Amino acid sequence: MVELFINKFSKAKQYLYSILLVCIVSGVCYIFSKYIEYRVVAFILLLTVSIIAMFFDIMPVLVTALISALIWDYFFIPPHFTLQVASTDDYILLLMYFVIASVNAVLTYKIRQIEKVAMQKEEKANTVKLYNTILNSLSHELRTPIAAIIGATDNLQNHNEKLTDKNKNELVKEISKASFRLNQQVENLLNMSRLESGFIQPKKDWCDIIEVIYDAVKRIEENGISQQINININPAIPLFKLDKGMLEQVIYNLINNAALYTDEDCIINVVAICHANVLQLIIEDNGKGFPKEEVSNVFDKFYRLKNTKTGGTGLGLSIVKGFTEAMRGSIYLENISTGGARFTINIVAETSYQKNIKNE
Repeated sequence: MVELFINKFSKAKQYLYSILLVCIVSGVCYIFSKYIEYRVVAFILLLTVSIIAMFFDIMPVLVTALISALIWDYFFIPPHFTLQVASTDDYILLLMYFVIASVNAVLTYKIRQIEKVAMQKEEKANTVKLYNTILNSLSHELRTPIAAIIGATDNLQNHNEKLTDKNKNELVKEISKASFRLNQQVENLLNMSRLESGFIQPKKDWCDIIEVIYDAVKRIEENGISQQINININPAIPLFKLDKGMLEQVIYNLINNAALYTDEDCIINVVAICHANVLQLIIEDNGKGFPKEEVSNVFDKFYRLKNTKTGGTGLGLSIVKGFTEAMRGSIYLENISTGGARFTINIVAETSYQKNIKNE
């Protein structure tokens, strides 16, 4: 139905109608701007862009998202009638607005593409299920950090004089944490999009495994986790010819998953071993492990364990499996008899003990 609707309009008309709709909605909001707080206007414009994304192609929607952000900035964000943003808080809000509007356009377009393929294969029932899962999961995960950012910036703006330096630092940390979480969701979406495209090709180069692991662990520790991370790597481990970006994302997602779903006093062990031309990575924890009946599903897209705390979209481990297989490797999950879970990755790759080869 949506595709039939889209085909009725040329690209030029899609641009015209989408921009016209945003201008009309903005005009109505401006008329009632005395009664509507400018942050509320952002939600109204986001809703408008979301509706447009349901019916038009991706490029008209992205252009409309940019124009709506500029309109919101020029007419509603103080100071009015200028593109200048007075406060850092409003600048962050404006940036987040454009990011969410763009992600929403890409996500909605991707959903339509998936639905179209499924209809051609006569698997509409499965497509609808996937469609609902995506929307329910991502709508929560995108809305939660946005709400945290808006709440924190609102406190900074409206109660700045009453806040102590400690309060201000805590609010800034909340904004930083929420922004990081939002960025992680967008990154997962982009990575999954790369995998689903079927054209992902590893860019192999000589990788220092020690460097890759420590970089991933540093990113994790910047999130303020409380678990202890132990790294066990032979300093003499050779260089491996792999895609460094993919490998680091695999390690990051596995450690991050352990940090999300284990107790604060748990220990996460990261081990790297070289078996001839095979790189073996072991990431394990001493938590509660996975329910036996759910172990086979953990790598499925958008799958989240039952009775777990909220957080995450169920893409992290799916991306781990996809990236590992793209590097022609394998991944295996098992529960440890003493408690906890162990992920084992084996990747066949060319090796070299000449450390200076990285600079060649």
